[in-house]
Amino acid sequence: MANKYLIAVLCGVTMMSLTACSTSSDSEASGLVTDGDGVALDSDGAVLVGDTSGSDGWNGPSELKNQNTIYFNYDSDQIQDQYIGVMQSHAKYLRSNPDARVIIEGHTDERGTPEYNIALGERRARSVAAYMKNLGVDVNQLSIVSYGEEKPVDPSHNEAAWSQNRRAVLNY
Repeated sequence: MANKYLIAVLCGVTMMSLTACSTSSDSEASGLVTDGDGVALDSDGAVLVGDTSGSDGWNGPSELKNQNTIYFNYDSDQIQDQYIGVMQSHAKYLRSNPDARVIIEGHTDERGTPEYNIALGERRARSVAAYMKNLGVDVNQLSIVSYGEEKPVDPSHNEAAWSQNRRAVLNY
């Protein structure tokens, strides 16, 4: 039943037009449910788009480790001007290192339905990916995942916490 729900969320929430969902044996072995077009759900129910074989932790350049988060306004996927420099630094690194790959994680605060938040997290990650592409980063270096409200930095229920949870994180 849980797998059917995950597949339904993937098919219903993803911003792409999908006609059918299926699983593959490679995906099942890794705990991913995929649609065959590079879109998958991980065991946490997060939507993954692109190459999902990246690492789970930070292994990028040390000078970018403390500058890997872009914060968003409430119910928005618009990148604020103050984060342009962060994204330019990451784009410069990625252009100089064509073998490097980054996973852009989209997150939201707890307000809204789980389905809405997964979609908003995906829009945030896609927004960052599109900006990176416009800065000359090869699209094959970029993957996105949406965690929605599932991985808050601060689990409190107030504006200070919510503002920390509305983010996109670049992980190498």
